[in-house]
Amino acid sequence: MLVALTLVHVMEIVVHVVQRILAAAQFAAEKHATQKRKGAAQEPYINHLIEVAHLIAGSSDTLDTELVMAGFLHDTVEDTGVTLAELAQRFGNDVASLVAEVTDDKSLPKEARKALQVKDAPKKSPRAQTLKLADKISNLRSILASPPADWSLKRRREYFDWAKQVVDGLTVPNPRLKAEFDRVYTSFKDSPGI
Repeated sequence: MLVALTLVHVMEIVVHVVQRILAAAQFAAEKHATQKRKGAAQEPYINHLIEVAHLIAGSSDTLDTELVMAGFLHDTVEDTGVTLAELAQRFGNDVASLVAEVTDDKSLPKEARKALQVKDAPKKSPRAQTLKLADKISNLRSILASPPADWSLKRRREYFDWAKQVVDGLTVPNPRLKAEFDRVYTSFKDSPGI
C-alpha cells in the first residue's frame, strides 16, 4: 500500500512539473506569436525558446523546473512588453529573477547592451549563467543554419567573437553546455572561408 501511495505521489509531482513547464511554453508562444528569427529562413521565434529550454533540460542529471521555465520566458520582458511583476505573479519569483538576470535594458543603445553582457557575465548566478549559455548556443546555431540575409561574413564573425567573450566571462559555466558552445564556435571558425 505504501509503495502504491508513493508512486501516486511521484506521478502527481511529475504531472505538476510538466504542467508548469507547458504553461511557461504556452505563455511564451502567445507573447512571441508574431515574431520570427532574423535568419533567412524566418523560422518562428518559439523555436529558439524551445531550443533554449531543451538545452537547459539536458544540461544536468536533475531537472531544474524553474530554470527550464525561464528558458522559455527569457526574452518576454525584452521583446514583448511583459513585466517582471507579471512573470513573478504567474510563474513565481524564482523564474522572474532568472529572467531579470538575463534581460537587457532595451533603453540602452545596442553596443552598450552588448558591452554590458560581457562586463556582467561574471556577476550572474550559476543558474543564470546556464540560461545565458543555452541562449548563446541557440543563437550561434541559428546563425550557422540560417544567417540573416543582410549579415556579411564579417558581421557573423563579430557576433561569434562577441558571444565567445560573453561565455568566456562566465565564472561557473555548465560543463555540458560549455562543451557544446565550444563545438559550435569551433565549427564556425573551421568553416571554409572564415
